[in-house]
Amino acid sequence: MTSPVFFKASAKTSPTFASAELRRAAGEAFSAEAYDAIRPGYPNELAHLATRNQANARVVDGGAGTGQLSAVFDAAGHQVYAFDPSAGMAQFLHRKLGVPTWQASAEATGLARDSVDCLSYAQSWHWFDVAAASQEADRVLAPGGRLLLVWNTLDVSRPEILRLARIMHSGDIQPAGFFPTVHAPWQLVDTLRTTMTQELSVAGVHELMHSRSYWQRANQRMRNRLTGNLNWYLLDFWEKSRTDTITLPYRTDAFVYERGPHTG
Repeated sequence: MTSPVFFKASAKTSPTFASAELRRAAGEAFSAEAYDAIRPGYPNELAHLATRNQANARVVDGGAGTGQLSAVFDAAGHQVYAFDPSAGMAQFLHRKLGVPTWQASAEATGLARDSVDCLSYAQSWHWFDVAAASQEADRVLAPGGRLLLVWNTLDVSRPEILRLARIMHSGDIQPAGFFPTVHAPWQLVDTLRTTMTQELSVAGVHELMHSRSYWQRANQRMRNRLTGNLNWYLLDFWEKSRTDTITLPYRTDAFVYERGPHTG
């Protein structure tokens, strides 16, 4: 089964918001339980990439959500701390991993100066004010410290997946080969670009849609419409049964930054 090209993939590297207030509201709209149950995780090699194989590094996972990247660092034996703008997310993460967590933003982390070896943001950098977050990273990261930015993105190079992403309002804002916006003093020193797949039932694809901020902010009328559209696409257009397995392709794009020359 193939799908005609109804849309062109976005060329944006990050979402746009009418105001800082709307940016914050969108970033805090996620449901911890739905997010943790259905979102794909991150490759284990990120822990080594971000810390240069340093043992017992002080790692702070910012905008950590339910701790999917925090868990990678924890399993690698690092000292892991985590914060999120959502109190509910931070509480969920603490119950899940038992690592120190608190409510904060990338612009104001609450961390001491030069106190961190690695500061990571998975699936969250675009929710923050990049200029302010870059300055705060410079304040809290110790000399030689590294900033890690990671995204898992549906691979919308396939037209049928692009259409699915649009129906779910999951976004396709990081095109293949993109680079995120990061301000001085940070310079890119390493990247990891890889792929993976996630196998879900029809119900699982619905749960994935429910984990999106668009769904979390939608009223019941809009949710009914989204549900109907997704059912039509999966059951009628794709001709799937409710017990079929659906394979979703993903890209993982990771970026490691260090301070530029003469900046720390």
